[in-house]
Amino acid sequence: MAEILEFRIPTGNDRTLLVLGLETDVLEHALYSTFAAFGLLYSVKMHRNAPVAGPGYYALVKFYSARDARRAQCACNQQCLFQKSPLKVSLCTRQRHYPQQAYILNSYKCRELANYYLGFNGWSSRIITLQNISGFDEESEEKEVKPSSPRSQRPKFLCIQELTIPRYGIRTRGVGVAELQPDPNQEFLISTYNVQKIAVHRALSDAFQKIFIIVLENGKVAVEYSSPQEDPIECLTEEELKGLIQVSELSHSQLNPIDEEEILADFSINGE
Repeated sequence: MAEILEFRIPTGNDRTLLVLGLETDVLEHALYSTFAAFGLLYSVKMHRNAPVAGPGYYALVKFYSARDARRAQCACNQQCLFQKSPLKVSLCTRQRHYPQQAYILNSYKCRELANYYLGFNGWSSRIITLQNISGFDEESEEKEVKPSSPRSQRPKFLCIQELTIPRYGIRTRGVGVAELQPDPNQEFLISTYNVQKIAVHRALSDAFQKIFIIVLENGKVAVEYSSPQEDPIECLTEEELKGLIQVSELSHSQLNPIDEEEILADFSINGE
């Protein structure tokens, strides 16, 4: 059977393994390398056992693919692997009584997922436009307000980026908007540069949300376009996008706000 992978944080018990019987917390790298042999991992998190369970640790290993998680569970359960005592590996059975919301992946994770299934040369991206839209909302509400100094403004940028997957003839676009209060301890230009980078990363992540990967039982991969409705930025030419003034037409206000976790993921992890 085919499995569909979206560019979102994987949810569901069938993608998460519970690993019991870990003897020490310094084995996280061993856990990662062991289970990564079965498929791409989203995360590996270790925790200390509750006092009633005795000394030791347990781990939650989350895969993107439920099929990979099942293969890893069958192969690793009751095996010693990297320690003297065997581990108990099982699929998570914790039931949730409310629907899980699938959050989008940050750009780093999107690239990691695309590289794994499509190859490093299987996709490409390019920036169509990166515009400074600082003060746009304020100007539309209060036209007589005195202009503020550069240090008092909150830098805000709009980025539109194009994602191309040539093998499957797919070309789509994503929008990213970033606004951040400048750090008083930093120069204004440094803060502005960071906001630009966040907008670029968000635009790439948004473009990936419009496709999904189909993984067949034999390991072959296909890619499909999945945007549920007509997207206005897909219909505009590059010249129209670059000269865009009415930014509100792109509904950038509906995008999720920038948070600290995304900044750390896109800058600390990537080292950019």
